[in-house]
Amino acid sequence: MVSNWTKIPPPLFKKVVIVLIDALRDDFVFGSKGEQFMPYTKQVIEKGTSYSFIAEAKPPTVTMPRIKALMTGSIPGFIDVIVNLNSPALLDDNLIWQAKTAGKRIIFYGDDTWVKLFPKHFVEYDGTTSFFVSDFTEVDDNVTRHLDRVLKREDWDLLILHYLGLDHIGHVTGPNSPLVGAKLREMDNILKKIHISLLSKEEASFPNLLVVCGDHGMSETGSHGGSSAGEVHTPLLFISSAFEKRSGPLTYPELVQQTDLASTLAVGLGLPISRNSVGNLILPVVGGRTMREQLRFVHLNGFQLSRLLQENTPAYEKDPGYEHFKIAEKSHANWIKLYLEGNNSEILLNLGKKVLKQYLEALKTLSSSLSKQVAQYDMYSMMVGTVIILEVLLLLLLSIPKALSSRAEFEVPLSPPLFSLLFYLVCLMLCAVHVIVCTSAESLCYFCSMSWFTAVGVMMLISALMCGILSAIAKTFDNSRLPVKNPVLSSSSWSEIDVLILAGTVGHVLSLGASSFVEEEHQTWYFLINTLCLVLCQELCRNNFLLKEYDPQHSTTVKQNSEEASGYKNIDIPAADSSKLSKTSTSDEFVRGSDKWVSLASPWIILICCRLLRSLNQTGVQWAHRPDFGHWLTSSEHKSELSFLAAVSLLMIFFLVQRRCSLVSKIAMALGLLGIYSYRAAIGNVIFPWQHGSKDISKGITEARFVYIFVLGIVFSGTKDLLKSQVISSDSGVKSTGLWEVYSGLVLLAALLFRPHNLPVLVFCLLIQTMMTKYIWRPLKFGAAQITIMHYWFGQAFFYFQGNSNGIATVDVSAGFVGLESYVEIPAIFLTAFATYAGPLLWAFHLLCYLSSEVSRNSAAVGHGCFCYALMRSLPVAVYIVLVTGLRYHLFIWSVFSPKLLYEGVHVFITAAICLFFTAMDHNHSHKVQD
Repeated sequence: MVSNWTKIPPPLFKKVVIVLIDALRDDFVFGSKGEQFMPYTKQVIEKGTSYSFIAEAKPPTVTMPRIKALMTGSIPGFIDVIVNLNSPALLDDNLIWQAKTAGKRIIFYGDDTWVKLFPKHFVEYDGTTSFFVSDFTEVDDNVTRHLDRVLKREDWDLLILHYLGLDHIGHVTGPNSPLVGAKLREMDNILKKIHISLLSKEEASFPNLLVVCGDHGMSETGSHGGSSAGEVHTPLLFISSAFEKRSGPLTYPELVQQTDLASTLAVGLGLPISRNSVGNLILPVVGGRTMREQLRFVHLNGFQLSRLLQENTPAYEKDPGYEHFKIAEKSHANWIKLYLEGNNSEILLNLGKKVLKQYLEALKTLSSSLSKQVAQYDMYSMMVGTVIILEVLLLLLLSIPKALSSRAEFEVPLSPPLFSLLFYLVCLMLCAVHVIVCTSAESLCYFCSMSWFTAVGVMMLISALMCGILSAIAKTFDNSRLPVKNPVLSSSSWSEIDVLILAGTVGHVLSLGASSFVEEEHQTWYFLINTLCLVLCQELCRNNFLLKEYDPQHSTTVKQNSEEASGYKNIDIPAADSSKLSKTSTSDEFVRGSDKWVSLASPWIILICCRLLRSLNQTGVQWAHRPDFGHWLTSSEHKSELSFLAAVSLLMIFFLVQRRCSLVSKIAMALGLLGIYSYRAAIGNVIFPWQHGSKDISKGITEARFVYIFVLGIVFSGTKDLLKSQVISSDSGVKSTGLWEVYSGLVLLAALLFRPHNLPVLVFCLLIQTMMTKYIWRPLKFGAAQITIMHYWFGQAFFYFQGNSNGIATVDVSAGFVGLESYVEIPAIFLTAFATYAGPLLWAFHLLCYLSSEVSRNSAAVGHGCFCYALMRSLPVAVYIVLVTGLRYHLFIWSVFSPKLLYEGVHVFITAAICLFFTAMDHNHSHKVQD
C-alpha cells in the first residue's frame, strides 16, 4: 500500500508559465503601487481565479541563491553570495532536472544565471546578463520580444521568464523612483498578455497555470541581500481557470515560505518533489481536487520530508514532526479503509479534513526542524583555516617588540624550524590526521577535495608557523632573563591616548560576539572616534597651557637616557613619556598665535563634521528605516539642492587635493571633477543651472570614460615619480609628491563612483585629514603606531559614513558599472569593491603619504605603520572567525554573522594589498634587503 501512496500522481496543469520579476517587493503588487500601476494584476487578485501569497525569502537575498531555493526547495548557503558572480551548474536535485527527465519541454528567456545553473536543460533559451544595472529597458525587451511567437506555439510545457529591469532601477534610483511605476505598468501589460493567451488555448479538463513571483525584494535604498522586510517579502501569485473565482471581502495574503514553491509546482506538474526540499505544499493550489487526491498530495510531501529527516538526523524517530507524520499516516490509512468500503457520508468528509489538518501540522513541524538541521558545516576545513589565522595572529603579537623597534624588523624565523625535527614530526602528524579524516566514510569536505600536493603544502605551512611561534616564544623568554638596560623606558606610564587605543580595540573585538553590536557596529566606531577627539582636545590643552610645568632639564636627561636603549629606540607604543618629553624639548617650535587657537578648535570641528555625516546616511538595522538627509536630497523634488551640494563638494575636493599636485595634475583634476558633474547630469542625478526642461537620460558612458582617462593620467604621473624615487633617486620629496598624486587619482575615482549625495563624505574625509595632519599630529608628534591606529579608526568610521553596514543590501552594485557598456567581470568587481571600501582605503593611503613625509623624524615610521595596520586588521578577524565557528547554530548566523564575515574577508584581502604597497614604499626595508 505504501508503494501506491508514494507513486507520482498525474499532472494537474497542461502548461505552466513562471514569470519571475527580479526585486518585486510585496507592496509593489498588494500596496498602493499595485493599485496605481498594475490594475490588471490587481483585478485578477481581487476578483479573478487566483490565489495570492507573500513568499518569505531567507537571507542572503541575492538572485542566484533565491533561484536555487525556488527550484530545489532547499536553503542555500551564504557562500552563494560570492558564487552569485559566476554561478556554477546546480548539481542538487531540482524541479528543472525532474521536468527534463520526465520529458517536459522547457523554454527560458531572461537572466543568464538560469542558463549557468541549468546547462543543457532548456530546448530554447536566450540569456541576458544580470549585472549591467544601468540597463533598464533592453534587458527586458530581450525577453518580451520572444513572447508573441512562443505563446502561439504548442511545443512547450514549461515557460520561464526572468525580468531584470525593476531590479536595475532599484539599484540605481531606489524604490521610490518614478521609473518604478513605469516598469510595473510594463510588467502588468506583459502578465495580461500571457494570461489572456493561456485562457484562449486551454482545455476545460486540463487547465494552464500562470505563476508570478519575485526572487527577492528591495530595501528602502533600492538594494538587496539583507533580511529587512522589504528584501525578504515578495508576492507569489497562482492564476488558473482551475481555481474558483474569489468572492467576499479581500483578505491580506497569507505568508508562505519561498521554498514551498518547488513542492507545489512538482505536484502541479506531476513530478517527484526534489530530494532536499524543505518546502510545504501550498494547499489552496490543490484545494479544488477531491479529498482523496489532497490527502495523497500532502502524504507525498510528508513522506519526502520524513525521508530527508532520516538522512540528516540520527534520532529522527523522536522528532515531533516525524511522530506527527506517523500519526497522520495511520489516520490516513483508516480513512482509506472507510473510503474503499464505499462510505460517502458527511462523517468521512469531516474525518478527511481532520487527517488533512494532521498532515499540515506534521509538514509544518518537519519543515521547521529540517530548516534548522539541513545546514551542514564543513568543520574540518573550518578548523584548518582557523588554525592558520590564529597562528598568524600569534606570530604578529610575538613580533611586536622587534617590529616596533627603531629598525622595524619583522623577520619570520623560518629557516631553523624548517630544518628541525619538530617541524617534520608535526607535519607527519598533521598529514596522518588528514588521511584519517578524508578517508573516513562520513567525511565530505572542501579541504579533502583539494589535491594532495596542495593539502601537504597547507600542512607544511601550519607546521612551519607553529615552529616559528615556538622559536619566537623561546627567544622572548631568553631576552626576559637579560638585565634591563633601560629602567626609564620600562617604567614608563601610558598616556590617555594609549589607554583609549587599547580599551577601544579590545572593546570592539569583544562586541563582535553579540548580534546587536554587529548589526549596529557603526555606533561603536562613532563612539570611538568621538572619544578620540575629546582625548586629543585634552592633549592639545595640556600642551598649550600646561607645558611650562615640565622641567626642561629633567626631560632632556631622561630623553638622552631613553635613546641609549640598544634594541628599543623610538618605540611608538607605549612610550608615552618619550613622546611627552620630545614635545617638551620643542616647546619653542609649538604652534602660536592664530594657529594655536585653530589647533585647539580642530577636535571640535572634527566632532561637528562627524555629527553632520551621521545625519547624511542612516545605516545599521534598528534605525535604517528612518528618513535621513541623503533620502531628502535624492528625492526628485530636491534635485536643485542636490545639484548645488554636488557642485560645491566637487569644488571643495579640488581645493583640498590640488595643493600638493603638479600643475599638470591640477589641470587633470579640475577637468576630471567637471567630467564627474557632467556624468551625473547625463544620467539624471543632477542638473546644470541653465537646464530648465526635462533632459533625455543616458548611461553617461562617454562622460565617465572621460573621467577615467584623467584618473589614469594622474595615477600614472604619481607612479612615475615613485619609480624614480625607488630606482634613480632616493629623494624623499619626489616620493612624497608621487604618493600624493596617486592618492589624488584615487580621490578622483572615488568622487566618480560615489552617488552625488555622498560627495560631502569625501569632502569631510579630506578636510579631517588636512586638519589632523597640520594641527594635531605634527604639533603633538605622536608615534607612527598611534597615528596608524587613529587612521584605522577613522577609516572604519568613514566606511559607515558612506552608508555601508554589515548587511549585503548596502553594497552599491551600480558603482561597478560606471562607464561600462556591458558587464565585464574584473572591472565591475574592482569598481564595486573600491566604492564600498573607499573610506578605509583613502585613510590607509593617506597614512602612507603622511608617514613617508615623516621619515626624517623616524626612518622606521612606514614599517611601524605597516605592522600596526596589519595587526589591527588581524585581531578582530581572527577573534570573529572563532566566534562565528562557535555560534554557527545561532538564530542570526545567516542574517547577521555571515554577511559580516564576508565583509571581513574582503577587507583582509584589501589590507594585504595595502601592506604589500607599504612594504614596497618602505625605503628602510629596501636598504635592509640590500645590506
